[in-house]
Amino acid sequence: MPDSRPIAAAALQPIRNVVSASFLYPFKGIYYFLAHREFWPLFGRQLIPLTVISLVILDILFTFTYLPQVAFLLIFHGPTAWFNAVFLVLGEGQVLVALLFEAFMVDETLVNVFDATLIREGLVDLVSPSRILFHDAPNAVKRLGKPTSAAVYSPFSFRQIAEFVLFLPLNLIPVIGTPFFLVLTGARAGPFHHWRYFKLLGLTKKERKEAIRRRGWKYTWFGTVALLLQLVPVLSMFFLLTTACGSALWVVKLEEQKRLIAEAPVPAPTTGADEENPPPPYSDDPI
Repeated sequence: MPDSRPIAAAALQPIRNVVSASFLYPFKGIYYFLAHREFWPLFGRQLIPLTVISLVILDILFTFTYLPQVAFLLIFHGPTAWFNAVFLVLGEGQVLVALLFEAFMVDETLVNVFDATLIREGLVDLVSPSRILFHDAPNAVKRLGKPTSAAVYSPFSFRQIAEFVLFLPLNLIPVIGTPFFLVLTGARAGPFHHWRYFKLLGLTKKERKEAIRRRGWKYTWFGTVALLLQLVPVLSMFFLLTTACGSALWVVKLEEQKRLIAEAPVPAPTTGADEENPPPPYSDDPI
């Protein structure tokens, strides 16, 4: 019997096209986070102090390094050096903020945002094997208990930080340098936003690589938008949380798509009986 899954997948192509608009999910995460007050305490516990610290870091960088970098970029970029130097300083600040982020173990908060979003959207079965849940709690955030296994939203990677630093000089290339830097680093960062999802699914390393390969460009656009949001001064820590919310909303759509494909009606395949048993030959005998 032929495999019915390709037929079901083709029938649901419009759904796939909607899901593929991955660059929208960081923005959807912002709206979702702000629209549901139960998430707000997660921002205040650790990230407000870290936001103040990151603001101080950016203030120091812009005070002491912005003008020297503008002067250097003027050699290559001309008048656009003032604009491109902003991205260069913000990129340097992002490296320092990432190290600060890891030092204060903010990843736990991102896991809570991610899991709470999945629970609120009905994917309790996906989350429950990996953490204790209080089913009588009044909202998704308060339902979260302690994880029963290692819970990491996005693993800290010195390689990713090193590549980010190495790619910063791309901003020296006039016009195309900054966009190329954003897309390239976004492509590297995009899959990390679904690391928690891969772990909840129990994927092996090989299966994880295959999933990333299938959604390669989708992760690139998601990661690029997420990086742009994290370069916004003052709000970078807030956008870390909302991006985790957006990545969870993407998971909700992916899981919905998988369910619809599994439940899609498929026409019964022909058995070829007509070819094996042809009708009797025509006869004009009236008797």
